[in-house]
Amino acid sequence: MKSRFPVACLLVSFSGLAAMPLHAEEPSSLGGSLDIASDYRFRGLTQTNGDPALQGGIEYASSSGFYTGAWGSNISWLSDGQDSVSSSIELDGYAGFRGSWGDAVSYDIGLQYYWYPGSYPSGFNDADTWEGYASLGWSILTLKYSYAFTDLFGISDSEGSGYLDLSLSQGFAEKWTFDAHVGRQWVDGDNALSYTDWSLGLSYDIGSGFGVSLAYIDTNASKDLYTNAFGKYVGDATGVLTLSKAF
Repeated sequence: MKSRFPVACLLVSFSGLAAMPLHAEEPSSLGGSLDIASDYRFRGLTQTNGDPALQGGIEYASSSGFYTGAWGSNISWLSDGQDSVSSSIELDGYAGFRGSWGDAVSYDIGLQYYWYPGSYPSGFNDADTWEGYASLGWSILTLKYSYAFTDLFGISDSEGSGYLDLSLSQGFAEKWTFDAHVGRQWVDGDNALSYTDWSLGLSYDIGSGFGVSLAYIDTNASKDLYTNAFGKYVGDATGVLTLSKAF
């Protein structure tokens, strides 16, 4: 939800790497996951008023690098404290193309649609959102930029908002992974809504497709602007525990 970092910068980086040999193709696959989380945080903000979330997704990835998938979670942020709104689920669809050059450099570019089915009063600005994204990865680092082609999650006149995400993921010891993230959400047309979020986390591979993770998440989002009708500051610091099962 913030100012602009042109996607063209990432695309230029892609073209500069085009002469490098592509990594060997992987077989096509179909897989997914189910998660139980103590809170659903999206770009640092709670989507469930601090309550637990049940989440799941499925994805098909072809050997050419094309992929498509769907993901869903319970939510409450649209209806929290608003009797005139009835919306309790988020359903996302996405598609893109990913690949790598050599052993260290990877890329990913695609589109994602966030859908919030429910009943809304007349004049309510649609929260459904289209975003395009592009990322580059190098070793343990990934830089990703997302650009809103519509109003951003119901914020009026916010088309063109962007989110820049820098993340690090590093395995250590046996079955352990350390993750770190910092992101900046720019809201086009209302800079007061712009904010930064960050997180630190550890995850453990239990085996047989099961995993557990614990993350500390915080933001500097404005308390005045990001407090819901229940009086809950949705960008407060918290710990999130997640149990996942891949299939």
